[in-house]
Amino acid sequence: MDLFILSLPLFAIALYYLYCAWKPRNSNTNNEKLLSLPPGPKCWPIIGDNLNYIFGSQKGGQDKFFEQRTNSYSHKLFKTKLFNEDMLFFCTAEGNKFVFSNENKLVKSWFPKTFEKIFAAPNSSSVIRDEIKIFRKVVVQFLKPESLKNYVDIIDYETQKHLKTCWDGKKELTVFPLMISYTIGLGFRLFLNTEIDPKEKEILDHQFHDVSRGFFPVFPFDLRGTKLNVAIKAAKQITKVVEKIVKQRRKEILENKAAFEDAHEVLTYLLMEANGILFKNDYDIAKKLYGFVNGANGSSSALISSIMFYLADLPHVYDRVRQEQMEIANSKAPGELLNWGDIQKMKYTWNVACEVMRLAPPIQGSFREVLTDFVYDGFRIPKGFKIHLNAFATHKNPKYFPDPDKFDPSRFEGNEPVPFSYIPFGGGPRMCPGKEYGRLNVLVFMHNIVKTYRWEKVITDEKITANPHSAPSKGLPIRLYPIN
Repeated sequence: MDLFILSLPLFAIALYYLYCAWKPRNSNTNNEKLLSLPPGPKCWPIIGDNLNYIFGSQKGGQDKFFEQRTNSYSHKLFKTKLFNEDMLFFCTAEGNKFVFSNENKLVKSWFPKTFEKIFAAPNSSSVIRDEIKIFRKVVVQFLKPESLKNYVDIIDYETQKHLKTCWDGKKELTVFPLMISYTIGLGFRLFLNTEIDPKEKEILDHQFHDVSRGFFPVFPFDLRGTKLNVAIKAAKQITKVVEKIVKQRRKEILENKAAFEDAHEVLTYLLMEANGILFKNDYDIAKKLYGFVNGANGSSSALISSIMFYLADLPHVYDRVRQEQMEIANSKAPGELLNWGDIQKMKYTWNVACEVMRLAPPIQGSFREVLTDFVYDGFRIPKGFKIHLNAFATHKNPKYFPDPDKFDPSRFEGNEPVPFSYIPFGGGPRMCPGKEYGRLNVLVFMHNIVKTYRWEKVITDEKITANPHSAPSKGLPIRLYPIN
């Protein structure tokens, strides 16, 4: 007992020296500054900065999150704790460029664990990191402009059908839920060449919404009733629906392969050209297709809703958009659908969409994982740290966009924004492959909606928030006024 008591001081001294050896030292020498981590707030374990980041996004204060931290720590980058990870925020165009240009050298793509739990296939926790790379190569060819030209008339037809079914005759409606339903249905039509039963479609719409709410939960635990738990269950149900479609298509191809030789959609291509090489079973294919439809259409529904949000407040912008679209409409024969050439004429409408994406980027940003230690701006960036490139960091910065709170589509006429300051689609090798598809989807819908309706907000003080997509917080209830 006496020996134990005598050894306690020695043990305490040993711990002290170990602590001093491990703890980064505050020194004014250049070498030690070079080895220091970027500055940032102190955070609680596990919860970290989740409350400030997620609640700020849900209340429409995304830009304030960055303003507070860049003013307190560094205008270039800061460190915090997010999703139980050491997270670095790069806040400048130069920082964005550095990360994008070092893809697979110093950094690699990374997703929060909640994404893996929602999208991972059974017995696989690496689907997002590894298998998605293979699937990306397969589907990217379907999202190139030369392929999208074949989709214009289909999207136009489906848009007109949606408006007649869900909008005509309505005095009031809520936009965002309808846009989720519209874009999901369009995704199934284009990429799976199938239409969902209306009753089943209504259930799917709610399940897709439940999935998106589980991406960034404050408490990322898979416990009964939590957002993450609900999202995981919803993802499984959606995958089962897609799996039925895959099985049926496989059966049809086996019975009459010649009938599908000229098919121009992702599902048939996977079954005819890649089956047995890329994916092993129908569930595996279904999981990838579901993730693809979710990613390709989730941001479009948010963007269309946000465009309508701003046009309701800016009648002069609405009038210019409508003028451009009516010039195109008046050049068409009765019943003639839009074509690729018409889309290229919608320049002002796309400038409006770009300005909306600056103020309310549908996807806030992307994540990376540090592959090896490196130094940036005099700070040590350790291997294993995560990086978040968030569009709000530069989109609302007056250095890149003067008078940043002003809605001004002319920012995108002529001169391009400062390189890497405008990143709604990411950048570098990981730039969103669905950029052109999203553009096509949005422009066709805006063409049809402004031809047919004016609208006003029911909730005049509604805000745009991110949960996780930037969209009107109440879904944008509007009053419709048909145009004869």
